[in-house]
Amino acid sequence: MKKNPRLPVLREKTSKLTSSPGVYLMKNREGGIIYIGKAKNLKNRVTSYFRENPDHTPKVAAMVSNVYDYDYIVVDSEYEALLLECSLIKQHKPKYNILLKDDKGYHYIRISDEEYPRITNEKNTKQPGSYLGPYTSGFITKEAVSEANRVFMLPTCHKVFPRDFRKTRPCLNYHIKQCMGVCRGRISQEEYRKTIDQAVEFIKNGSAQSVERMEAEMNAAAEELDFEKAAMLRDRINAIRKAAEKQKIINSGVDSADVIGIAEFYGGLYISVLMYRGGRLYDKAVFEFGKPEPGEDILSSFMEQYYHGKDDIPRSVITDHIPEDCQLIEELLEKQSGRKVRIHVPQKGRQLELLRLAKNNSAEYAALKSDRTGREIIALEQLGKCLGLPVPPKYIEAYDISNLSSESMVAGMVVFEDGRPLKKAYKRFSVKEQEYQNDYGSMHEVLKRRLMHIVNQEGDEYFTRKPDLILLDGGKGHVNAVAPILRDLGLDIPLFGMVKDDKHRTRAIATGGREIQINELRAAFDLVTQIQDEVHRFSVSFMHSKHKKKTYSSELLNVKGIGEKKAAKLLMKYKTRDNLRRATPEELAVTAGVSMDIAAELWKVIQNM
Repeated sequence: MKKNPRLPVLREKTSKLTSSPGVYLMKNREGGIIYIGKAKNLKNRVTSYFRENPDHTPKVAAMVSNVYDYDYIVVDSEYEALLLECSLIKQHKPKYNILLKDDKGYHYIRISDEEYPRITNEKNTKQPGSYLGPYTSGFITKEAVSEANRVFMLPTCHKVFPRDFRKTRPCLNYHIKQCMGVCRGRISQEEYRKTIDQAVEFIKNGSAQSVERMEAEMNAAAEELDFEKAAMLRDRINAIRKAAEKQKIINSGVDSADVIGIAEFYGGLYISVLMYRGGRLYDKAVFEFGKPEPGEDILSSFMEQYYHGKDDIPRSVITDHIPEDCQLIEELLEKQSGRKVRIHVPQKGRQLELLRLAKNNSAEYAALKSDRTGREIIALEQLGKCLGLPVPPKYIEAYDISNLSSESMVAGMVVFEDGRPLKKAYKRFSVKEQEYQNDYGSMHEVLKRRLMHIVNQEGDEYFTRKPDLILLDGGKGHVNAVAPILRDLGLDIPLFGMVKDDKHRTRAIATGGREIQINELRAAFDLVTQIQDEVHRFSVSFMHSKHKKKTYSSELLNVKGIGEKKAAKLLMKYKTRDNLRRATPEELAVTAGVSMDIAAELWKVIQNM
């Protein structure tokens, strides 16, 4: 990174800076703001950018190299600095700050301005009527409108009431009890508007409250012997509960909460917010960010910007980890809502399920951007985190040794890229240095030969590529046999073993000294199992094919005039016993370079193999 020639000037300016809380604005040569930050102590924070021999991340180093000057604003507290920072970031959108980018437009629920209003999903507020929203999720608004119309049996046809009363017979929806049949002209405007008000309340306040209220109304109607009304309310309650089974909108486990799920993929990071209000899923928003720096906590920056100035603050925020500025963020949420707000990391139960749901939403969004499934993305992220890797492993190599006693000792190498087998990168190795069966020695030999291709950059594009992770089919003994090679060659590649139980099923991940249990990480566990099964299959198939060739070779050597080199030529050309049997004596003579007499004898032996 090019050194900033302005650093001496910036250091001199910073030496006189106040130690008060505040906000600093980094500017480029043209005076444009490129970064905005907050600080409890302005002098300490700004000095950290311009010191000698800094240990900056690439992103910070790039920002510092472009700083020509900076301004600052002093405030009374770190909380005030947070508010000002959020406001200025939204105003100026600096290049090096994390910026919220939601690529979706807003959606609304419209209650039309008619004598008999309709409830519809809209993308704008141009038409007359009253509106609920805005919502960030088109899916949520469509589902809410569909639920309300179905539960309260509202008309969804294109008829205009009361103009079209009794002009045609009721449609199919009426006969299958999905419409109250307004077109019959038997429902008063007052009665219909009351139903619309109930449907709007259902959308606003959630199904749990609606069920309680309607149960009370149903019991009251039954006591008054108004059995028709009681039956209608009973059908609505059943419709809500049926929707609840499908959509999980009742008893979500939270009354008022935002559930924030994060999924990281190679190109970037994705955050989804599932908003639960009144015990039901109310809205969803998804945001996309660039690739985070190692150790960077994007959650703090995201939450500060997302909640700054927001009116609808939940009672709790559910996340997978506590953000760095948790205390400041809670203060921000409490002052905006006028009540205590809890940031919570669930360990078990329904809230943990909701967190997984939010994470799955983020992963599926990332999958759309990367031509991968959400489960594949989650598997790689889980695997990377449980192994302590800074990022999910994009390119994984796995190895297995296979042999029959001390015969036909081989190894197989399989490759998984982005969670899927990359079969064109698979490799086979014959063990050459081990005279007797020795799994540790064989693994050491094979990995040394393979890794030398990386060091010397010899071979095809797959042999010279450095993997993000190496997995060995075996335990800590296999890892300890290979680890010294990586150290000696100066290669920084994470190395782990795949441990099996006594039934030959994946059980854990092995380091050089302990085991890491992955049973509870379902997606990662399934991926490791798939890798282990694939590398075992590949190495065993190579061992069997090599053993067959050795058997053929020994039988060919019984023919007078056929030595090891001539037998090797025959096996190389024909490969299988069936191909050898189909060859004529003349073809065998040409391939092996022998006389027709020897070829005729050879042909007889081959037919009896």
